[in-house]
Amino acid sequence: MTLANDDNGLTGGCQCGAIRYRVSGRLTKPHVCHCRMCQKAVGAPFFALAETDMASFEWTRGAPAWFRSSAAVERGFCAQCGTSLHFRYVGVDRIDVALVSLDDPEAIAPQQEFGCESRLSWLDRLGTLPRSTTEATTPAEALKTYASR
Repeated sequence: MTLANDDNGLTGGCQCGAIRYRVSGRLTKPHVCHCRMCQKAVGAPFFALAETDMASFEWTRGAPAWFRSSAAVERGFCAQCGTSLHFRYVGVDRIDVALVSLDDPEAIAPQQEFGCESRLSWLDRLGTLPRSTTEATTPAEALKTYASR
């Protein structure tokens, strides 16, 4: 499925702000991947991604470091803060963008799951666990020191 973006495209970047990017075209195939390589690459139960062609993608500040996680795949990340940003198949003119690295992480929602052989069984329970906000569980003085750049 192809999703249209607004006229300004989508922007995103890493936690520390050293790397920024812009997608001027369309992001397609929004999905989460549960495979073990993705789990380990992002240190999370899955990696949420959508792809675009390289002609529609540009780094506007800095550039990622790349890790070749297999003979077929390389993964872009910020060498300063470690944020996982991208996934791409070697030799292919497309790049997958980490959905949560977008400035508006709600802009594109996953529509498919891959790598389900490694999907963690406890994910099904997440909607039933007690919930709280950061503000409710963090002292006010500590909150003042939290910043997402």
